[in-house]
Amino acid sequence: MSEPHMEFTDRRMPVIYLSHGAPPLADDPVWTRQLADWSAAMPRPSSVLMVSAHWENDPLTVSATTTVPLFYDFWGFPQRYYEEHYPAPGAPELATQVATLLGDPDHPVRQEPTRGLDHGAYVPLVEMYPEADVPVLQISMPTLDPEVLFDIGRRLAPLRDQGVLIVGSGFSTHNLREMNWHTGPDSHPPTWSSEFDDWLEKAMQTGDVDSLLDFQNVAPAAYLAHPRTEHFAPLFVALGASVEDGLESESVVEGFWFGLSKRSVQFV
Repeated sequence: MSEPHMEFTDRRMPVIYLSHGAPPLADDPVWTRQLADWSAAMPRPSSVLMVSAHWENDPLTVSATTTVPLFYDFWGFPQRYYEEHYPAPGAPELATQVATLLGDPDHPVRQEPTRGLDHGAYVPLVEMYPEADVPVLQISMPTLDPEVLFDIGRRLAPLRDQGVLIVGSGFSTHNLREMNWHTGPDSHPPTWSSEFDDWLEKAMQTGDVDSLLDFQNVAPAAYLAHPRTEHFAPLFVALGASVEDGLESESVVEGFWFGLSKRSVQFV
């Protein structure tokens, strides 16, 4: 495969990890404003490369590179959530670059030309870029192994110099069985969630990559915070894409939603 043409900007794009929420995110005026303000404060990206907790596929796969219908990967919500549209342009050139950076003859990057954006991708993008005028490409997570995902992020880092916003979309704590469904979205968080969130904040502030990658063994209440790790896994891609810049980070969104930490972080 020939090397794709790469245009570089004079400023690197940041990398972000965000807690994307369920489809009812659109009904939360505080959260939607936080996301809108966040995107407004960043340089406008040439395109968005999205890694969502809701797409695991091995080998690593790129989504549609044309505008196709969204993937409504949830059940039991009111009908209006299945009528959301987000006709963002595809990003075929970015898909070629991803294939070059991550693929090799023995392990090529797969293409899924009919796969639309899932809710981990489009729910935050609707608030951040409501005009749907920024090209978007989603890639799958081929594994939940932190080390492998970290390496994927490290290899994707050159895209930042082309104006690509790399987004890891998950949730800083994610245990649906233990959510405070009956006490409201702003209820006091359970101890397991607040302790994990406090640990995460400190690990981010100090750039403690080793602890973050080994969170299942060193973080408090790790199993309760993430009984399955797919919503934390996109963070490792963001870490890898940021490591060369020293992992300088800022928590842009904090607080809890039905007991879950919605901490969202920008890496400079």
